Amino acid sequence: MQALFVDNLTVIDFAYFHPERGIVGESLILDVTLFGELNDEGMLFDFSFVKKRIKSCVDSLVDHKFLVAKQQAEIEISESPQHLNITLKSTTGDYYEHISPHEAVYFVDAESVTPETISTAINSEIMEILPDNVKKLTLGLRAEDIQKDFYHYSHGLKKHFGDCQRIAHGHRSKIEVWENEHYAPDWTSHIAEIWRDIYLATEEDIQDTKIINGQKYYVFRYHANQGMFQLTIPQNDCHIIQTDTTVELIADYLANYLKAKKPDSNFKVKAYEGVDKGAIVSV
Repeated sequence: MQALFVDNLTVIDFAYFHPERGIVGESLILDVTLFGELNDEGMLFDFSFVKKRIKSCVDSLVDHKFLVAKQQAEIEISESPQHLNITLKSTTGDYYEHISPHEAVYFVDAESVTPETISTAINSEIMEILPDNVKKLTLGLRAEDIQKDFYHYSHGLKKHFGDCQRIAHGHRSKIEVWENEHYAPDWTSHIAEIWRDIYLATEEDIQDTKIINGQKYYVFRYHANQGMFQLTIPQNDCHIIQTDTTVELIADYLANYLKAKKPDSNFKVKAYEGVDKGAIVSV
């Protein structure tokens, strides 16, 4: 049996619920291998079609979505024609509520969301869009090999026309900082630490604050072209900024944050949005 492989076919940017860490932004690189019989052209499948078809299918299933393990403990799901309401509790008792259109969520039929359980969940759906001579598909999801500092963040961009508007999607992102033209590992470590598993939010999206079992929570809500989005999340999980949370404005925020700490220094911040893309700001 012949095999065709495509490494680095696409990157999936999403958020998922972790029972200890809460809502976590993630970026995973997808590698695929197809097994089957050669067609009359001596090919298993044209490379250009492999990339287009599989990427389109994967994007529609899990990219820029909130992934939830359907078999995990402490989960309640209710739905209406317009909205899906999911409530979750962490192992420490923290409460989370995610309300969105149905298409903003993907349920993984497992006890936890991992690269392996995601691969298993989407494998059969991808097989349905492949030609008959493809008999088997293996998927490999892996995190980028980052040797420097990075952080996981989740957010939503209400002004975005596409899927970035979804209130709980996210990224695993490198952060690089230069101070006075010298690489500054202490600053990158500082940012990675304070923004570990962070939810980045815009102040104007705060709809309410509440206290549940002595814990302070934010309720974020906004309307976008896909519908209404709402998220209730512990305040300790959040960092609030005045602007939207595009990567350009995140880089600008971080550069000015560092400048405020050391006004006599010049800073350059290279903030990534997932894998191999991002923004640079110098102040």
